[in-house]
Amino acid sequence: MIKILRYTEYVYLIVALFSCYRIYTDWNMDRQNAYLFVFFAIVSIGMFLFRRNYRRKFEQRKRDNQQ
Repeated sequence: MIKILRYTEYVYLIVALFSCYRIYTDWNMDRQNAYLFVFFAIVSIGMFLFRRNYRRKFEQRKRDNQQ
């Protein structure tokens, strides 16, 4: 299960990178659409950090219980 959590973290980073690309390409043509992708990028980075922290706590708890 921990391996699945590790991979899903990086899905959020991919979404954030895609959102940054769309922000860069849409900024001068469609500002409203760019703002939507700014929101997606911020949420994706926040979710990456949250999921990473949660996975590390889960791994630490599992190591503590095994000892």
